[in-house]
Amino acid sequence: MEYLKLCDSDYRFMQVVWEYAPINSGDLVKKCNEILGWKKSTTYTTIRKLSEKGYIVNENAIVSVLVEKDRVQADESEYFVARTFGGSLPQFLTAFLGGKKISDQEAEKIKKLIDEHRG
Repeated sequence: MEYLKLCDSDYRFMQVVWEYAPINSGDLVKKCNEILGWKKSTTYTTIRKLSEKGYIVNENAIVSVLVEKDRVQADESEYFVARTFGGSLPQFLTAFLGGKKISDQEAEKIKKLIDEHRG
């Protein structure tokens, strides 16, 4: 299976795009400078790279999202569980909780999620 994965800097960039898109590329340069401390050239290089990869589109100096945040997060999470825990969700949860206690409310939310995805 081919997963959508972003390196850390591309993911931080996409966080800005997901927050503000559609956005003028000049305004995106300003946002990336404010939020990420990036120079203009870094932002334009990343716009070009992620446009080529199909994550965003830059038409008429307007940057828009092609791949939604939920999709990237789902793919990255699935890839992590597959690579690190052999695809075992119970092994992942055991490691994630690591002896921590969760509230009754959190436990109920997790149970509800499991019930919704069972089958």
